[in-house]
Amino acid sequence: MDFDPQGNTTTGFGIKKKTLDVTSYDVVTGRCRAQDAIIATRYKNNSILPSVNKLCDAEAALNAMPQKNLQLRKQILPLREKYDVIIIDSLPSLGVLAVNALVACDTIIVPMVCEHFAREGLAQLMYTVKNAKQKYNHTLSIMGIVFTMVDKRLLSGSEIKSDIKDTFGKKLVFKTEIPRNVRISEAQSHGEPIVYYDKRSAGADAYTKLSKEIITKIREMEKINGAKK
Repeated sequence: MDFDPQGNTTTGFGIKKKTLDVTSYDVVTGRCRAQDAIIATRYKNNSILPSVNKLCDAEAALNAMPQKNLQLRKQILPLREKYDVIIIDSLPSLGVLAVNALVACDTIIVPMVCEHFAREGLAQLMYTVKNAKQKYNHTLSIMGIVFTMVDKRLLSGSEIKSDIKDTFGKKLVFKTEIPRNVRISEAQSHGEPIVYYDKRSAGADAYTKLSKEIITKIREMEKINGAKK
């Protein structure tokens, strides 16, 4: 589910936004059901609920609704049994749209660029996650932090990574790091996932490893939840 007004996930799958009748804006504001906005991609076993810039207008619409932070969760619940994994690509803000995404999720993955301002943003995000968990979603957890656009030549990046691991613990940081890679940028401009655009590239290799690490963590969570039941 593309839940970012920029709609990068939508264009990243090669979808033309002008052809869309309904999007995540219509879903979260109650204008249509989530299942009616989902479209198939040309990639096997992947469907998408797309987004366009109009999603920006949903902030005002949601603020006027009762239970404004629960609207996305209500829409997602009927889909849970239909898909192995539902990924919500949320916008990098801490407003009502981001809170809706947090409330709808079981767990979150935090992509982080190794820069000073990103570290400050991470602290703010953790505070928002804590509030969302206490007020709306008691089972919400953080799967992990993944470092992206990593340039190993920069000493400052290594220092920030070390600081994050010391602050939040090594277990909360994914082992896989996503490097700066020109092929990833090219794949985005061509509207193709990197693993299809150039599966032999360093970017594709990193995302493949990250996917495997995520699947392992999901299975571990399922075992824990199964044991609790």
